[in-house]
Formats: sequence, C-alpha cells, structure tokens
Amino acid sequence: MSGEDAPGPLPLEGMLVLDFSQFLAGPMAAMRLGDLGARVIKIERPQGGDIGRRLAFAGVVEDGDTLSFHITNRNKESYAADLKNEDDRIGIRALVARADVIIQNFRPGIMERLGFGYEAVAAINPGIVYASVSGYGTEGPWKDRPGQDLLAQSLSGLPWLNGSADDPPVPVGIALADVISSIHLASGITAALLRRERTGLGGRVDTSLLESMLDLQFELLSAHLADPSIVVKRGARNTAHAFLPAPYGVYPTSDGYLAIAMTAVPELGALIGLTALEQYTDPDSWWSEQTPITRALADHLATRSTEHWLSILDAADIWCAPVLTLPELVAHDGFRAIDMAQEVSRPGLDGAARVDIQTVRTPVRYDGRVLKNGRAAPRLGEHTEAIRAEFATTPHERAREAAE
Repeated sequence: MSGEDAPGPLPLEGMLVLDFSQFLAGPMAAMRLGDLGARVIKIERPQGGDIGRRLAFAGVVEDGDTLSFHITNRNKESYAADLKNEDDRIGIRALVARADVIIQNFRPGIMERLGFGYEAVAAINPGIVYASVSGYGTEGPWKDRPGQDLLAQSLSGLPWLNGSADDPPVPVGIALADVISSIHLASGITAALLRRERTGLGGRVDTSLLESMLDLQFELLSAHLADPSIVVKRGARNTAHAFLPAPYGVYPTSDGYLAIAMTAVPELGALIGLTALEQYTDPDSWWSEQTPITRALADHLATRSTEHWLSILDAADIWCAPVLTLPELVAHDGFRAIDMAQEVSRPGLDGAARVDIQTVRTPVRYDGRVLKNGRAAPRLGEHTEAIRAEFATTPHERAREAAE
C-alpha cells in the first residue's frame, strides 16, 4: 500500500517541531518526526546555516548543499534567525509559544546563554517537549569534548568489537552514534508527547552519543558488570563475534564472501564435504578450537562460488547469507521488494531544472502504509518570510513583547 493510497492522518500530524540542531543526530531525529507527519521548522543562522550544509558525505554536493544535508533535512522549512539579535529572538519566541517540540544539540550551556534553554522556553510554553542530544551528557569529565561520531564510538570501546585479534580497533564505517542517537531522541520525544496528551505536562528529553553507544553494547556491559573477568577477546581471522564460537564468521568464496551464523560444526562439515569438521562433536571445542575450525572453513569455502555454497546450505536451512556489495544490494530483488528507496525534489538554483535526489524512506510503516515524502531539504532561509507572516506579531505586539 503506498502513502498516497492509504487513508487517515499520519501519527504526528498537527505537531510543530522547531529544529535548532545541526549536522546529524538532532536533524535526523527531527526528520524522523517529520516522516511521521510533524511540521518541522529548521532554525538556522543567516550566515552559512547548518554546518551540515558544508560537511559532505563522500564529497558529494548537490544543488549547493551536501548530500548529507539533503537526506537528513528533507521535508523541513528553513527559518533564518540570529539568536544573538533581539529582533530575531522576538520572532523565535513567537514560534516557541506555539511549538510542541524543540530539538537542539549545542554543547551544554550554549542554549541557556542564548536565552533558549529549557527553563526560559518552558516559561513561554509550559507544555513544550524540549529535546537535547549531546556528545557525552551534561556532567562528568567528557561533557565538553567534541560530540563527534568517531570520537563517541572510540570512548565507548565499540571499535574493539570489530575485526580479529590481529587487527587494530576497527570503528564502524558509518555515523553509527549519530544515527542511533537520533532514533533514541525521536522515541523519547514521541513518548513525552504521549505523556503530554494524557497529563498536559511538557518536559525534557535528553540523550547523548555516548549513552547510545553504551546501550548498543548492553549485552557486553551487563556481562562485564556482573563478572569483571568477561572482557573483549577477539577471535581468529574470519570470526565475526568476540563472544560467539565457530563457525560464526565471514568466509571468502571463489567469487565473494559468505556469512555463517550459529550452526553445529559437525553438521556444517558434513554438508559441505569438509570431513575434518566432523570430529568436533563437543560444543565446547567450537570455542577451544575456534582458530583451526575457522581456518579450515576459510580454505574450503574459497574453492567454490558463493552461489554453490548457498544452494547447499539454504536447502538444509543453515543460517547463512551472501555478503553483498553496495551495487549488488541495490540491484537485488530483495532490496526492491521492501521499497526502501525514494526520491526528493526541489527547484534548481537560478531557475535551473528541478533537482532530484535519491535517498531512503523511514523504515517504519503504519497500518501497512509505506511512508514517503518527496519534499526535499530547504534552502537556507527559504521560508523565513512566510513563517514570520504566519506566526509573527504586529509591530505593536512585537514592541510590547520586547518591553516585557
């Protein structure tokens, strides 16, 4: 069922979100709320706007803005305002008075100094849901460190979970901390909005890149807290998990790679004709002999193609999968079947032809409805005048507010 065919409002229709945040975690959270129907107004500096407009993923710039900005700020309006300028601050307060949600990701204390911390905002609008995402929280020795994805991954210890024992720490090669934090922030906001519907109470929602990375490792941290002897000990080459035995891993084939998850080693050996594995009948040996097992598997699987091994293992319902390259993924029927791709568009600069940008949709469906929106990211300050006309006050009212 497409978004155009499905009846009924989206879950957050009627909600107004003011997005003061920049770059990834905060803007992505606001984007997620917009995907669910909220109206999102992005508050940007008149000079340069969101720094994400200039920090390019893979060096890709489309129509004057980075690809990252386009895909994390789709379906938003842009309102240019200098938060240090009192005339602009009056306009922002008019927006705050009617907003449901504020999202910000400045370092701790900055919004307070600008006059838009939670206490100041709640005095204007007691029902506001005020959401903040920081690098490392508001307390402790790390609170003022730069809140950047690789740095948060590193402080959390996550890179020690990737690779083999012979590798250096291997960080995840996407903005994992930002993406996961945006999900937690959007989840916290929607829960706070539900509480407000029930009780009338606004409130604060706070998370951080570090807390999100720690939550991602909940099994490891819980185990270590219960038993300090449990630490990360990465396995031999081709293993894929420091806390799971052979054959769990990724193995080369003659034309690619094959991932094998939890399965009995002797059964696997019998299926693929590797008789050397049939001796490992004791599951404890899958730990103690992990290195020779994985080496034998790697050598044997490299002799035939991925499809050859899949034809054998899939027929036996063994947990396995090919390791797809990016072009293989997007060309696959499985990718097309879940209808994950979407296109957003906006008119080009200086009257140029429309600019179309391919991206992905929100992964959440409602009542079978695939949520897509073709509205691209806004240009800096594109909607300022229209929003001022809609929300703002008359000159007399502005002067009275300034006096108060």
